[in-house]
Amino acid sequence: MKVYEMKLKVFMLQSIELNNLRECVCNLIDKSLFKDEFTAELHNENKFKFYTFNNLYPIENDKLYKAGNIYTLIIRTIDETLVKHFQKHLANEYNEQLKALLIETRVIPKRHIERIYNITPAVAKFENGYWKNGEGIEALEKRIKENLIKKYNTLMNDKIDEDFELFSFFKLENANPIPCKYKNIKLLGDKMTLNIAENEKAQDLAYLALGTGLLEMGTRGLGFVNYKFL
Repeated sequence: MKVYEMKLKVFMLQSIELNNLRECVCNLIDKSLFKDEFTAELHNENKFKFYTFNNLYPIENDKLYKAGNIYTLIIRTIDETLVKHFQKHLANEYNEQLKALLIETRVIPKRHIERIYNITPAVAKFENGYWKNGEGIEALEKRIKENLIKKYNTLMNDKIDEDFELFSFFKLENANPIPCKYKNIKLLGDKMTLNIAENEKAQDLAYLALGTGLLEMGTRGLGFVNYKFL
């Protein structure tokens, strides 16, 4: 397993407010996926896509990303086929708001991970919606582990023993849920910090999270994590 990190330079054709930015970036990435039959099918299939991305940076303090400026988008994936596709088709892609310019790729080294923390809100879809509507923090912690195990099993075509500690410390960073605009609805997400346990499985899943994000909708720019090596 390798986690690939691509830095994409984008030129703003129109000014965009932060609340609308994720949708514009999704549109740009999705448009590139339809340039190839295989990735177009992948986009339409109801299964793990194994990529995620963050917000554009540098961050605009007034939450308005200005026309005429150049920003950087980080995309991560564990799928080498997607890497090659984005290198070929995403560079120079455009929509009404954004124009992709160039893309640089590296592999994040697999080293001992001390902690991970998401910089875009992570979303867990429970039966009653947001996890605080009838669930406790333990349910959220369990969902994080279950989601990563499902991704790992799918990737490796395996079924690992789930009896292990994933993290030794968990902290919810926000007092109130963070609203995330998605199409015509608002999802509620959270930012959190996880100190990763010392065992091999926990380290593998933490590394996987770098390329797929935490919880659900990583391909919509949610749950994107940064990390600190030991």
